[in-house]
Amino acid sequence: MLQVTTGEAGGRSCAVARGSGMADMTLGETGRRFMGAAIRLARRHEGWTATNPSVACLIVRDGVIVGRGVTARGGRPHAEPLALEEAGELARGATAYVTLEPCAHHGRTPPCAETLIAAGVGRVDTATVDPDPRVDERGHAMIRQAGIPVEVDVEGAAAREGLAAYLVHKRTGRPFVTLKLAVSPDGLLGLAGIAQASVTGPEARAQAHLMRARHHAIMIGAGTAAADDPELTCRLAGLEDRSPLRIVIDARQSLGSASRLVASTDRVRLLVVGPPNPGLAGTGVEYIACELVDGRVALPELLDDLGARGIQSLLVEGGARLAASLLAEGLVDRLALFAGARPISLSLNAGQGIASPVRADSCPPGFRLTGEWKFGEDRLRTFEPME
Repeated sequence: MLQVTTGEAGGRSCAVARGSGMADMTLGETGRRFMGAAIRLARRHEGWTATNPSVACLIVRDGVIVGRGVTARGGRPHAEPLALEEAGELARGATAYVTLEPCAHHGRTPPCAETLIAAGVGRVDTATVDPDPRVDERGHAMIRQAGIPVEVDVEGAAAREGLAAYLVHKRTGRPFVTLKLAVSPDGLLGLAGIAQASVTGPEARAQAHLMRARHHAIMIGAGTAAADDPELTCRLAGLEDRSPLRIVIDARQSLGSASRLVASTDRVRLLVVGPPNPGLAGTGVEYIACELVDGRVALPELLDDLGARGIQSLLVEGGARLAASLLAEGLVDRLALFAGARPISLSLNAGQGIASPVRADSCPPGFRLTGEWKFGEDRLRTFEPME
């Protein structure tokens, strides 16, 4: 009978299989658990690996993790050589669990498929195929041609969830778009003329900052920038350096030099979508040209341009108009809907509230519920388009 326990050994997490004597431990529940551990490890560097995906690799010998690696900050080194370096000679004959197909092309480093072969691993389990045309089953083929068994799609659905931004970018050329909305029970995003009316409590707001840290860029419209004067940085203790690139859609040159966004360009980059504003000269603001349709920025073309810049994950925190436009054009890959616990329109004059394009208590048309969490008094539900 196979039993798996987890613990700490020599400063590294390990999983030990007892009772079977099997060397590779790749079959059934044990293999899925090791891959699950690799998938969780990969989440640690999500948003930190530039244009490379955050991939994890575990080297398992006799049921014990003897090497582990996750794509380094900036995208290099890759996970496989890091895990093999830690494992050393113990990698020979061991099983490698990799959350994405090992690369098969030469770049600044040799292909990870070749590195695994050279290390003499006895088996490779991967969670999903890499759609990069330079890879796309070539890594698996190289390993198999070396006589090493390969198992594909081990915990594939869970891995693809974490790799969604990379996979969408490779398939479409545009970023994976997460639309984040905080909606009060009375269906409002905020109040016109009142900056940053509070919809959720501190626990939910902390989770929203964590979402910022996991994305390459965050985007709002000029109206939200003017009304809220946000900074759009990650202000969680220890994650301040994880603030993403900030993007403001401002085709009418309305962003002012006194805004918090402009004042903080020395710490976090700011990209404005629209013509250069002479009033912001010398402030460090960067610009990207935009196409206009009926006087409004063409969002599909903008996303293509952002994808061409290597932006793979985009968090949109814009107001009702930008949210509605993205939903109408089918450009939302994930909807993160925070439902506040308390109404914000009580005792206020009619017409002050900013209505949300989606309700907090129902599934938006064309979407399916994918997750639900509780943060303090508030609730977060995530939705993705139905296939």
